[in-house]
Parts: sequence; C-alpha cells; structure tokens
Amino acid sequence: MTTASIDATTQTEIDRWLDGSYDANTKTAIRQLQDSGNTTELIDSFYRSLEFGTGGLRGVIGVGSNRMNRYTVGAATQGLANYINAAFPGEDVSVAIAHDSRRMSPEFARLVADIFSANHIKVYLFSSLRPTPELSFAIRQLGCQSGIVVTASHNPPEYNGYKVYWNDGAQVVAPHDKNIIDEVEKVTSIEDIKFEGNPDKIKLIDEEVDAPYIERIKTNAVNPDVIARQAGMKIVYTPIHGTGITLVPRALDALGFTNVSIVEAQATPDGNFPTVKSPNPEERAAMQLALDQALTQNADLVLATDPDADRVGAGARNHHGEFELLNGNQMASLIIFYLLRAWRDADKLTGKEFIAKTIVTTDLIDRMCERAGVPCYNTLTGFKYIAQVIRELEGQQQFIAGGEESYGYLIGDFVRDKDAIASCAMIAELTAYAKDQGLSLFDLLMEMYQENGFYYEGLVSLTKKGKSGSEEIQQMMADFRANPPKQIAGSEVIRIDDYKALTRTENGQTNAIEAGKMGIESSNVLQFFTADGTKISARPSGTEPKIKFYVSVNEPLNSKDEFDAVYATLKEKVQRVIDDMNLK
Repeated sequence: MTTASIDATTQTEIDRWLDGSYDANTKTAIRQLQDSGNTTELIDSFYRSLEFGTGGLRGVIGVGSNRMNRYTVGAATQGLANYINAAFPGEDVSVAIAHDSRRMSPEFARLVADIFSANHIKVYLFSSLRPTPELSFAIRQLGCQSGIVVTASHNPPEYNGYKVYWNDGAQVVAPHDKNIIDEVEKVTSIEDIKFEGNPDKIKLIDEEVDAPYIERIKTNAVNPDVIARQAGMKIVYTPIHGTGITLVPRALDALGFTNVSIVEAQATPDGNFPTVKSPNPEERAAMQLALDQALTQNADLVLATDPDADRVGAGARNHHGEFELLNGNQMASLIIFYLLRAWRDADKLTGKEFIAKTIVTTDLIDRMCERAGVPCYNTLTGFKYIAQVIRELEGQQQFIAGGEESYGYLIGDFVRDKDAIASCAMIAELTAYAKDQGLSLFDLLMEMYQENGFYYEGLVSLTKKGKSGSEEIQQMMADFRANPPKQIAGSEVIRIDDYKALTRTENGQTNAIEAGKMGIESSNVLQFFTADGTKISARPSGTEPKIKFYVSVNEPLNSKDEFDAVYATLKEKVQRVIDDMNLK
C-alpha cells in the first residue's frame, strides 16, 4: 500500500471520470483503487492523458486517462477518423484493421472498427489475429487510406496499444502524424465519440489477403535451387504465443522447407504469455524452450517471433557446437551481406539499388554497402522512417532490404514495415545457403566479419516507470547536453550529433543536420563518436518507460581462429564504455 499525495490536477481528472458518463464498471474500478489506498497506481492512471504519439497509442490496460481502455482508445480513434475524412474529402474511404494475441486486442479491434464505421468509413477487419506486416500489406493490396493494428509489440502482458498506418502501408510520418495528434486532442469529451458501429460498413477478411501476401514473400527468394537442395534442413520455430503461428509455418512451407518443428508449448496464441516473463525475442529466456528443442533435435536454425510478428530472433550453432542467439545487428548485417552477394552474383546490381537502416544500427552495414557500391541511407529509429526513404526514392532506386538493431528487418518493398514473416523466410534461405557450402549460419557470420571487420554492439536499457521515471530520463538527456563527455573510455570524443537540435559538432565546428526528408527530423537522440571508432547513442524510448544506450566498437578479424579473442576484446571495450559513462 502506498501513501503518495494526489495533486489537485490529478484529483480533478479522477473526479471527472467518476462524475462523467463513464460506465458503471469503470467507476467501480476507480473506487476500488481509492479504497485500496494504492495512490501511486491511481496517480499513474490519471496524472496525464495517454499520449497519442507519432506512431499511435501504447499503455497499460486499465481505467483512467493514462491507460488503455474503451474511452482512451475511442477518443484516439475518433480523432483519427475525423482526420481521415478531412484528408480524403469526397472519396470512398476505407481502413484495414488487424490485431495480435494480447489481452483485449480482439475487443479493441472491434471497438476501433465500430467507430470508423460510425464515421462513414469502410472497414476491412481481419477475422482473427494476424501479423503486423500483413496489415501493412493489406492496406496496399486493398487500396485503403489508412490502417490500424492493435498491439503492444513485445511489451509485458499488462500493455496494449495500436499503430497507425497511412495509404502507402507505412506508419504515419510528417505531416500526418502531428496533424492526427491535433485532431485527437480536439476530442475532449466521450460524448464526441461515435461508439455505435454500422455493420454494413465492416467486411471481414482473411484468405483474400493471406494468399497474395505469401506469394509475394516467395518472390524474395534469390536462390531457390539452394532451398530445394536443403529442403530438409531442420528448423525449430516458436511464435511465443503470438500471431506468427498464423503465417510463419505457411511461408516456410511455401518456400519448400519441409522439416519445420513448432514449439508446441508456445504455439497457442495467449496474451498472458504463460511460458515467458516477457515475449521478447531479444531476451534469451523467451527463446529457451525453442533452444532446448533445437538441441534435442539437432536443428540447424532456431526462429522466434514477437507477439505481432514484426520482429524475429534467431539462433544457430557456433564454432563450439553450442546454440548461440544472433542479435539484431548481427542478423540485419547477415541478411544484407547475403543479399548484396546474391544480387552481385546474379548481375542485378545496376547502380540504382539501395539499403536503409537506422542511425543506432551497426555501421558494419554501411561498410558492406560502401564496398558493394550500394548507397545506405541512415534514418531515425523506427521503420516508418525507412519506409519514408522507400517512398521518396520510389521509381528512382530499388530497395533491396533494411534493418534495425531491435530485431526488425524488411526485404523488398511490398510491405512498408518490419516483417518477421518475410524475414523468417529469408533467414531460413541464407542458412540453407551456408549449409549448401558446408557451413553453419555462424560460420557465415564469421566470414562476414573477416571480409568487413568485426563490429560488436552492446545495449544498456534502463527502465524508469511512472511519472518520476519519465522525469529522470529527461534529466539524464539534459545533463548529457549540458555537460557532454570530452572523452569516453580513454578515447577523445571527436564528434557529437544531437538530433533534437539537429546539429553536428565536429572539430570545434557546429553545423546543421539536414532534416525534412530521408527519414530525418528532430528527435531526442544524442550520439558521441570517439577517435578510436567507438559510437555511443542515447535514446529515450518512444513506446516504453525506458532509455537506451547503444555502444558500438570494432576491430579487424584476420581469421576465424581469432574470433574468440577479438570477441573478448570487444566485449571488454564495451564494458569500459558502460562503466566510464556510469550507465546504470
């Protein structure tokens, strides 16, 4: 029980909900919080309105203005509906809606569909849970003006949310993101929300989108002969109780892989994620059942997708015969290493192709692209910015692939968001490519490092919950700006990029970072570059109560025999940076 003091503004909001036209169950839940004396929870639930950010909503499920519930979701959707109708006057407007396996996801998806339909917008609603990338595909396939996927991605079970997409199948960017927020903020009363849906405006969809989506994934394959020769390669897959079960096995089968084993304990969609603490493939614990199964079955590859199947984790045997998980930087690099080689071997590189990644993703990708003569565009964190680059270059240059360190990858441009379904298919193909040469996936990784340098990245993610946590994160960033380090781990800081101010300081000179195109705009990110090639990025998360620090170091790798020694050196170097910057 807590005894925190409730400020006047928060109390006014609590009273507004208790006195307003909210349903009886909502009011009862608020009074239970009051009666329990849990004022900290009460404050967190009401001290602000749940922010409709540039990507949509995300928050803890519960009562209150700062929680995911019928009223906050309803207000956000009404504002979005108002904006869509204003943006496409006189048109027959339609939206697509999908949802994942989380608690309240089907209910929120139906609520959103009802509100859109009540606002004279046609709705294509998936009949059951589907992956986020398929929603992106559906928007383009069905000619929709917008779309919603109800998900909180890999957040803990108490969260839900939704992402907003525009007519190109990408998450909204400027000017639509800010304009939508303005419309949402105009919805100040629940009486403004049109909750009563129009069933005639809602059409259920499934196979008419599933089938063409799988067919497009098949077109990504660059070595079908290799897949045919290695069709029996052993793959273990887990959806971690999420939407991946609907299409990952089907995609692998469509490519020709015949020996895919599912982790049955995690095959059933379940928003409580009963077998894991967090359904995040970045964490080894979430993939442990799959790794155990792979060890028993002597598998070649382990794959795991997060609840909405836009991100994928992978593992393979290392040179010691142990299963090792490849992180997001490693897998993004491997995918691009393989595709650049395959496109070169097939004489498909014409000088008009490009790669895209985020500024916190490994610079190994930049190095490989430079060697291949293929431009690599760096964007802010978030696939909506990679999609923005694809849109801006459409008809001029061809997108090969893109990736970000947080386990999100995209191959081809028929989807405009990170795509774990297509990525699972590509990772299986490149594993088959390695196996066809008598190599493991990990052998291919070491080969990539030998050719381009051994890049290693460390991540420190600090969780700071609630109002006080948010304030602490903001203070950390303010301190770094007011007193930037002059050296880090014994190496001089020679450059600072501040994406909030959009400035680059180098050699005593401060110049502007160009914004407004190619995935760059003002964002609360700081990057420090040192004389020895180390890069440190500081970025508060836009979707979670976290601040993340990305540390990148590199050394040459002259032979595979030196891998362990160089790896140990790089890990020690990352730890020196973490200790020196007191990242805890």
